[in-house]
Amino acid sequence: MKSVLVLYYSRGGHTAKISRAIAEHIESGGNKCAVMHISEAVKEGLDWSKYDSVALGACVMYGTYDKSVFEFTTKHQAALSEKPSSFYSVNVVARKPEKRVPENNKYLQKFIELSPWKPKDVKVIAGKVDYPSWRWWDRLAIQLIMKMTDGPTDPKTVIDYTDWDDVKVYADHIVSLAD
Repeated sequence: MKSVLVLYYSRGGHTAKISRAIAEHIESGGNKCAVMHISEAVKEGLDWSKYDSVALGACVMYGTYDKSVFEFTTKHQAALSEKPSSFYSVNVVARKPEKRVPENNKYLQKFIELSPWKPKDVKVIAGKVDYPSWRWWDRLAIQLIMKMTDGPTDPKTVIDYTDWDDVKVYADHIVSLAD
Protein backbone atom coordinates (compact mmCIF):
# COMPACT_ATOMS: atom_id res chain seq x y z
CA MET A 1 0.00 0.00 0.00
CA LYS A 2 1.28 3.43 -1.00
CA SER A 3 0.65 6.73 0.73
CA VAL A 4 0.05 9.70 -1.55
CA LEU A 5 -0.31 13.43 -0.84
CA VAL A 6 -2.46 15.49 -3.18
CA LEU A 7 -2.02 19.23 -2.70
CA TYR A 8 -3.91 21.82 -4.69
CA TYR A 9 -4.80 25.46 -5.15
CA SER A 10 -8.38 26.07 -6.22
CA ARG A 11 -10.16 29.34 -6.66
CA GLY A 12 -13.62 28.42 -7.88
CA GLY A 13 -13.75 24.87 -6.59
CA HIS A 14 -13.19 22.84 -9.75
CA THR A 15 -9.53 22.05 -9.07
CA ALA A 16 -10.60 20.99 -5.56
CA LYS A 17 -13.18 18.65 -7.13
CA ILE A 18 -10.53 17.17 -9.45
CA SER A 19 -8.15 16.75 -6.51
CA ARG A 20 -10.80 14.95 -4.44
CA ALA A 21 -11.56 12.67 -7.42
CA ILE A 22 -7.85 11.82 -7.67
CA ALA A 23 -7.74 11.02 -3.94
CA GLU A 24 -10.92 8.92 -4.08
CA HIS A 25 -9.57 6.88 -6.97
CA ILE A 26 -6.24 6.34 -5.22
CA GLU A 27 -8.06 5.14 -2.10
CA SER A 28 -10.39 2.90 -4.12
CA GLY A 29 -7.25 1.08 -5.27
CA GLY A 30 -6.35 0.24 -1.67
CA ASN A 31 -3.85 3.03 -1.12
CA LYS A 32 -3.85 5.92 1.33
CA CYS A 33 -4.28 9.47 0.15
CA ALA A 34 -4.34 12.80 1.96
CA VAL A 35 -5.75 15.73 0.03
CA MET A 36 -5.49 19.37 1.07
CA HIS A 37 -5.49 22.92 -0.20
CA ILE A 38 -2.01 24.44 -0.05
CA SER A 39 -3.24 27.10 2.39
CA GLU A 40 -4.22 24.29 4.78
CA ALA A 41 -0.81 22.67 4.30
CA VAL A 42 0.91 25.97 5.09
CA LYS A 43 -1.16 26.48 8.27
CA GLU A 44 -0.91 22.92 9.56
CA GLY A 45 2.53 22.00 8.24
CA LEU A 46 3.42 18.77 6.48
CA ASP A 47 5.26 15.65 7.48
CA TRP A 48 6.62 14.84 4.03
CA SER A 49 8.09 11.56 5.30
CA LYS A 50 4.58 10.07 5.56
CA TYR A 51 4.13 10.05 1.77
CA ASP A 52 5.55 7.90 -1.00
CA SER A 53 4.57 10.35 -3.75
CA VAL A 54 3.13 13.84 -4.07
CA ALA A 55 0.96 15.60 -6.64
CA LEU A 56 0.46 19.36 -6.67
CA GLY A 57 -2.28 20.88 -8.78
CA ALA A 58 -3.26 24.45 -9.51
CA CYS A 59 -5.76 26.28 -11.66
CA VAL A 60 -4.98 29.03 -14.12
CA MET A 61 -6.77 32.35 -13.83
CA TYR A 62 -5.99 35.29 -16.10
CA GLY A 63 -3.13 33.41 -17.68
CA THR A 64 -1.21 32.53 -14.54
CA TYR A 65 -1.29 30.74 -11.21
CA ASP A 66 -2.01 32.32 -7.86
CA LYS A 67 1.10 33.73 -6.18
CA SER A 68 0.55 31.35 -3.26
CA VAL A 69 1.39 28.44 -5.59
CA PHE A 70 4.78 29.98 -6.36
CA GLU A 71 5.34 30.81 -2.68
CA PHE A 72 4.54 27.20 -1.74
CA THR A 73 6.83 25.70 -4.37
CA THR A 74 9.61 28.08 -3.35
CA LYS A 75 9.32 27.16 0.32
CA HIS A 76 8.95 23.42 -0.30
CA GLN A 77 11.15 23.02 -3.37
CA ALA A 78 13.52 20.57 -1.67
CA ALA A 79 10.74 18.31 -0.35
CA LEU A 80 8.94 18.33 -3.71
CA SER A 81 12.17 17.50 -5.53
CA GLU A 82 13.20 14.70 -3.15
CA LYS A 83 9.90 12.80 -3.44
CA PRO A 84 8.46 11.24 -6.57
CA SER A 85 6.15 14.09 -7.55
CA SER A 86 3.97 15.52 -10.26
CA PHE A 87 2.41 18.87 -11.10
CA TYR A 88 -1.01 19.14 -12.73
CA SER A 89 -2.31 22.29 -14.35
CA VAL A 90 -6.06 22.81 -14.61
CA ASN A 91 -6.99 25.26 -17.35
CA VAL A 92 -9.80 25.89 -19.79
CA VAL A 93 -7.52 26.32 -22.80
CA ALA A 94 -7.04 22.54 -22.46
CA ARG A 95 -10.61 22.15 -23.74
CA LYS A 96 -8.77 21.78 -27.06
CA PRO A 97 -7.09 18.35 -27.21
CA GLU A 98 -3.81 19.70 -28.57
CA LYS A 99 -3.53 22.01 -25.54
CA ARG A 100 -3.62 18.99 -23.20
CA VAL A 101 -0.15 18.07 -24.45
CA PRO A 102 2.26 19.59 -21.89
CA GLU A 103 4.62 20.98 -24.53
CA ASN A 104 1.69 22.75 -26.24
CA ASN A 105 0.18 24.28 -23.10
CA LYS A 106 1.67 27.72 -22.56
CA TYR A 107 0.30 27.92 -19.00
CA LEU A 108 2.06 24.74 -17.92
CA GLN A 109 5.23 25.89 -19.66
CA LYS A 110 4.95 29.23 -17.87
CA PHE A 111 4.73 27.41 -14.52
CA ILE A 112 7.85 25.38 -15.29
CA GLU A 113 9.68 28.54 -16.29
CA LEU A 114 8.66 30.62 -13.25
CA SER A 115 8.63 28.02 -10.49
CA PRO A 116 11.82 27.22 -8.57
CA TRP A 117 10.56 23.61 -8.43
CA LYS A 118 11.06 21.91 -11.78
CA PRO A 119 8.69 18.94 -11.74
CA LYS A 120 9.89 15.98 -13.77
CA ASP A 121 6.31 14.77 -14.22
CA VAL A 122 3.49 17.04 -15.41
CA LYS A 123 -0.12 16.77 -16.48
CA VAL A 124 -2.63 19.13 -18.11
CA ILE A 125 -6.28 18.71 -17.15
CA ALA A 126 -9.07 20.59 -18.89
CA GLY A 127 -11.07 22.77 -16.53
CA LYS A 128 -14.59 24.11 -16.39
CA VAL A 129 -16.35 27.20 -17.69
CA ASP A 130 -18.91 28.28 -15.11
CA TYR A 131 -19.94 31.85 -15.87
CA PRO A 132 -22.92 31.96 -13.46
CA SER A 133 -20.73 31.20 -10.43
CA TRP A 134 -17.96 33.67 -11.26
CA ARG A 135 -17.72 37.25 -10.08
CA TRP A 136 -18.87 39.67 -12.76
CA TRP A 137 -15.39 40.99 -13.52
CA ASP A 138 -14.00 37.46 -13.82
CA ARG A 139 -16.86 36.53 -16.12
CA LEU A 140 -16.25 39.54 -18.36
CA ALA A 141 -12.50 38.97 -18.56
CA ILE A 142 -12.91 35.29 -19.36
CA GLN A 143 -15.63 36.02 -21.92
CA LEU A 144 -13.16 38.32 -23.68
CA ILE A 145 -10.49 35.62 -23.63
CA MET A 146 -13.02 33.07 -24.88
CA LYS A 147 -14.11 35.37 -27.68
CA MET A 148 -10.49 35.62 -28.82
CA THR A 149 -10.02 31.83 -28.63
CA ASP A 150 -13.37 30.76 -30.13
CA GLY A 151 -14.73 29.53 -26.80
CA PRO A 152 -18.20 29.88 -25.27
CA THR A 153 -19.23 33.41 -24.30
CA ASP A 154 -22.89 33.07 -23.26
CA PRO A 155 -23.05 34.25 -19.61
CA LYS A 156 -25.33 31.29 -18.74
CA THR A 157 -22.77 28.75 -19.96
CA VAL A 158 -21.59 25.95 -17.68
CA ILE A 159 -19.36 23.39 -19.42
CA ASP A 160 -17.15 20.88 -17.66
CA TYR A 161 -14.35 19.98 -20.09
CA THR A 162 -12.64 17.63 -17.63
CA ASP A 163 -12.04 14.08 -18.86
CA TRP A 164 -12.88 12.26 -15.64
CA ASP A 165 -11.67 8.90 -16.95
CA ASP A 166 -8.30 10.49 -17.68
CA VAL A 167 -8.25 11.90 -14.13
CA LYS A 168 -8.47 8.29 -12.87
CA VAL A 169 -5.61 7.26 -15.17
CA TYR A 170 -3.57 10.15 -13.76
CA ALA A 171 -4.41 9.08 -10.20
CA ASP A 172 -3.04 5.61 -10.96
CA HIS A 173 0.04 7.26 -12.46
CA ILE A 174 0.69 9.25 -9.27
CA VAL A 175 0.64 6.00 -7.29
CA SER A 176 2.99 4.37 -9.80
CA LEU A 177 5.53 7.17 -9.27
CA ALA A 178 6.21 5.71 -5.83
CA ASP A 179 7.25 2.31 -7.23
